[in-house]
Amino acid sequence: MAISEQTGRAPESASRPRKALTIGAVCKILQSEFDDISISKIRYLEDQKLLSPRRTPGGYRLYAQTDVSRLRTILRLQRDEFLPLRVIRQELAAGRAEDDRDAAAAPAAQPAAPDTARPGAALRRITFSLRDRGALYSLEDVVEETGADATLVRELVEFGVIKGDVRGGTRYYDETEREIVRAVSELARYGVGGRNLRVFRSSADREAQLLQSILAPALRSRNPERRKEAIEALENLASVTTHLRHLLLIRDLRSIVS
Repeated sequence: MAISEQTGRAPESASRPRKALTIGAVCKILQSEFDDISISKIRYLEDQKLLSPRRTPGGYRLYAQTDVSRLRTILRLQRDEFLPLRVIRQELAAGRAEDDRDAAAAPAAQPAAPDTARPGAALRRITFSLRDRGALYSLEDVVEETGADATLVRELVEFGVIKGDVRGGTRYYDETEREIVRAVSELARYGVGGRNLRVFRSSADREAQLLQSILAPALRSRNPERRKEAIEALENLASVTTHLRHLLLIRDLRSIVS
């Protein structure tokens, strides 16, 4: 019997797990929690080696409950912690996973809170953004992954929030810029546009200049070991200043709701 990837549960047989799901069924299960989930996005995550569903002899994907759990974890890390795929891959390899057996039975449950208190989580993200730009993505890729409007991406370039890298007449964006677009697209839902982001850009520029002035001599050192230590110190300072900025913002916002 033929199986359609766009429809529900795969037929049961002696050679198939009873709870194997087609890609269409997985998409439907997760739609209540992830509005931007699509069959093409799931396939993309598989292309990026984040998922490895079983295949039938005819080439159709079959997802076990562990695959659905892993996919839910990936999507939550993207949405709640704004992690790029390469960092998510590292998190999963390091054992980052959620026990989603209960969540799989009740997909409409509230998303798990980000594990912001997990030691080193923020630092790993900063380390990634400082030392490795990661893959490059075209405008179409960024729009596909983030769900942002192409006009918003162009507006961010116009206002200097992201720059991109023009190669062969096409502008490409690295993983950090792609995640900036993802974050801004969330703000855009509340009417925040590119011109409103100048305050964030100015603040980031001032912080970068401050940290650079603190570690400039060591960062310019020709001694590889000293320069490595300086980069690690820069990452740590960036983590501390990010946390400090968050605390100051919360302090000021309390006056609004009090």
